[in-house]
Amino acid sequence: MFELSWFKSSHSEASGNACVEVAVCEGDGVAIRDSVFPGRVITTNRAAFAALVIGAQVSLGVAPR
Repeated sequence: MFELSWFKSSHSEASGNACVEVAVCEGDGVAIRDSVFPGRVITTNRAAFAALVIGAQVSLGVAPR
């Protein structure tokens, strides 16, 4: 297993305490975690992650990119 490089949203709190972090895994994987509980990681594939992001954008009334 290799070391993951975690990315925070530019919309995160300035303190960094209320955000979701995402990392690209080997192959087609994406890892997702809450910055408050960094030991709890969910992994999925890129297509499922893209569907999650689009679903969140639609539910918030934001045009998907």
